[in-house]
Amino acid sequence: MKIGAHVSAAGGVQNAPLNAHKLGCECYQFFSRSPQGGDALKLSQEIIKKFKENNKKYNFKDFYIHAPYYINLASSKKNIYYGSIAVLREELERGSQLGAKYLMTHLGSAKDLGDQKAIQQTTKGISEVLKNYIGSCGFLIETSAGSGQIIGNTFEEIAEILLKLKNKIGICYDTAHAFESGYDIRDKKSVKNTLNEFDKIIDLDKLKLIHINDSKTDLGSRVDRHEHIGKGKIGLNGFNALINNKKLQNINLILETPADNLRINDIKILKDLR
Repeated sequence: MKIGAHVSAAGGVQNAPLNAHKLGCECYQFFSRSPQGGDALKLSQEIIKKFKENNKKYNFKDFYIHAPYYINLASSKKNIYYGSIAVLREELERGSQLGAKYLMTHLGSAKDLGDQKAIQQTTKGISEVLKNYIGSCGFLIETSAGSGQIIGNTFEEIAEILLKLKNKIGICYDTAHAFESGYDIRDKKSVKNTLNEFDKIIDLDKLKLIHINDSKTDLGSRVDRHEHIGKGKIGLNGFNALINNKKLQNINLILETPADNLRINDIKILKDLR
């Protein structure tokens, strides 16, 4: 188990390893393009070379790309739907060029189409993203908090998508999102129960990464608000139980707690618990 955080790649992706090193990360996550929109900065051979050199310098082997926030594979607007497919495919290819282990994405909202149609369209969209793809960067979908009818807030919904895609993709489990969707992890017993439920419905082999965040809002609130480790509604007991559960000992952890001067302390807390 390696512990890291989402870091800035401002000024170019080659800066992400340096920023991760400064925080004391053992692995890290970054945006390879602006999360708000616009064209991606071209990955020149020089940028790729510098990025790889910096990873080697700071001994990073596991790093991940987060897709932009505007992805919506369930949109009724064709430009948004097809644009999301194009960006995700491009990010997968960029991930392969850089040597990223996985690209993870939020799926979008079902509010345009309703739940069932949204899942069908989302599944079709992911199939298009992966069509004839032969790169090394894997594809992960992230568990959601369920606010605004965001797809992927129940294990059953995720399992349905995986089944339709014949299990070609993996899962990034966000502790805050899942907690806000109603999956308790506040103590050893609840962690065990939630992992057993995940294994029964989805299969723990599909779990490839954990976004480790405390929650500002209550269990089942369906409101997505991250908090620093131990300062939210999940609490230190929950994270201690999670980190020391034998089923998760080979899963890396990425912090997405508020990006202030307390994040370095979050990393220290997690390392101490481990």
